[in-house]
Amino acid sequence: FWASRFIFLAFVGRVAAEGFEFLIGNGSSSLPADAPLMVGLTLIQGAASKGAVCLDGTLPGYHLHRGYGSGANSWLIQLEGGGWCNNVKSCIYRKTTHRGSSNYFEKVIPFTGILSNRAQDNPDFFNWNRAKIRYCDGASFAGDGEDTAAGLQFRGQRIWEATMEDLISKGMRYADNVII
Repeated sequence: FWASRFIFLAFVGRVAAEGFEFLIGNGSSSLPADAPLMVGLTLIQGAASKGAVCLDGTLPGYHLHRGYGSGANSWLIQLEGGGWCNNVKSCIYRKTTHRGSSNYFEKVIPFTGILSNRAQDNPDFFNWNRAKIRYCDGASFAGDGEDTAAGLQFRGQRIWEATMEDLISKGMRYADNVII
């Protein structure tokens, strides 16, 4: 267990030190050629001032891998799913998980399938800007309310707006194509 944890931490440390370029085949990587692209978490720092918070009041976030070449002005946005919490009890429980609090988000996730950067696995979108928006509001990015007695924030609509504003500031305003 500790050896595999050390290898993973060394991998994350290499990502932090060198960026993600070593994952896409610069010839010097000791990782397998089919290793998935690992993408770091971005918490939206200005979101709380707009009331855009997860169920527990923490900041919302997303993972973004920048496009290049012919995909530099195209964007693929994936909304993370996860079902709804449908009563106060289930929402209180959910705020202690990654579906209700960014405190429990993975800091780095693999981009595979439609989010992959490998042309052979994802021929249509491999070089687009690809973002995965994390789901933490309990109501599919649609709510705008709260239950103060239970300490719950239902701010999905505000999370959506804050996320789009952040991505627009990172170049989505120049997009020729956007798929959500």
